[in-house]
Amino acid sequence: MDIETIEFDSIQRTRVVFGAGVIHRLGELVRELGGSRVLLVTDPGLTHAGHPQKAERILRAAGLELALFDRVEENPTTDCIDACVETARAFNVDCIAGLGGGSSLDTAKGCNFVLTNGGRMHDYWGYGKAAKPMLPLIAIPTTAGTGSECQSFALISDAQTHVKMACGDPKAAPRIALLDPELTLTQPRSVTANTGIDAIAHAVETAVTRKRNAVSQLYSREAFRLLQANFSRVLADPGDLPARSAMLLGAAWAGVAIENSMLGGAHALANPLTARHGVVHGQAVGMMLPHVVRYNAQDPISRRLYAELAGCAGLAAPGDDEGDASEALASRLEELLDAAGMPRALAELNVPEDGVAALAQDAARQWTANFNPRELTPGDFESMYAGAMRCGRAPAGS
Repeated sequence: MDIETIEFDSIQRTRVVFGAGVIHRLGELVRELGGSRVLLVTDPGLTHAGHPQKAERILRAAGLELALFDRVEENPTTDCIDACVETARAFNVDCIAGLGGGSSLDTAKGCNFVLTNGGRMHDYWGYGKAAKPMLPLIAIPTTAGTGSECQSFALISDAQTHVKMACGDPKAAPRIALLDPELTLTQPRSVTANTGIDAIAHAVETAVTRKRNAVSQLYSREAFRLLQANFSRVLADPGDLPARSAMLLGAAWAGVAIENSMLGGAHALANPLTARHGVVHGQAVGMMLPHVVRYNAQDPISRRLYAELAGCAGLAAPGDDEGDASEALASRLEELLDAAGMPRALAELNVPEDGVAALAQDAARQWTANFNPRELTPGDFESMYAGAMRCGRAPAGS
């Protein structure tokens, strides 16, 4: 396997603490970071599972003072960030802990931006716009999906326009990712399915983007190996802790890959489906990913990279034809959708055929489209949407 001569400058900003029961180290880790007044950011849906209560007991047992913000909403908006900042300022916090799925972690990051650097969330849309230091952040994921615990970006929606803003800065990366697979045992099956497919998509997309490099590919391949082998296991047996552990670690490694490589066409196709038709993100990206793999595989370099990814996961053998191996990858992704009970056809989700052109125009404006290894035009997006409409294959394009 040759190493591509793609330049990179990489530093892993987030310390990873992994293992069953490591949530009990939360107080100790806050103290290591110099914290004494902690803002715990979480969502109300986790209360029934008891996770925020457990975190609160651990923090208080360590002699730490605590403020709780438990009003995180799915796909957090600027209004949610403002409310979180208000709680943080009133308590004069010196450390933040985000507990939950990607929305809780993004809210914690968004709060950190505005709390420490002032202004409003819009001021940080883009990358590297935080001039002042930020508070230490501990990210504690309860889902195996976004990989936000290992990323320096927060995805926040404008409360009025609903436009999603990717706000990133090296200082926004969590100082510690606390990965306790026991916290993921309480996920409903639908959450396990959607977040798992999202993590798998992260591993596949980061393996081929224009920004990929030797570091990102290490994480992409290991993430995919772990995720694709254990996804069906956690769906069949939600209490399978070794499989849950592999999914949580795989999702985190995919997050590291995103940090080094970015995403591509499948996410560009998914976002308009969510915005216009309410398709859950994991389902949307999962449905479109096989079409993007087959489209990108027409490019020789991407085809080779997909073949290598398939080989790392045991889906292809050394010496297999690269085209056959990349097709094995696409077919495996479809098998995983079937395992999750997700439809493969957009028509099954009541996405109208006459709306494909508008979806394609939206997809072409998505930021991640710029990183796809093969150029994408609105016509290419339209072909892939059309191919997904009734579960056919989109034309490969020229």
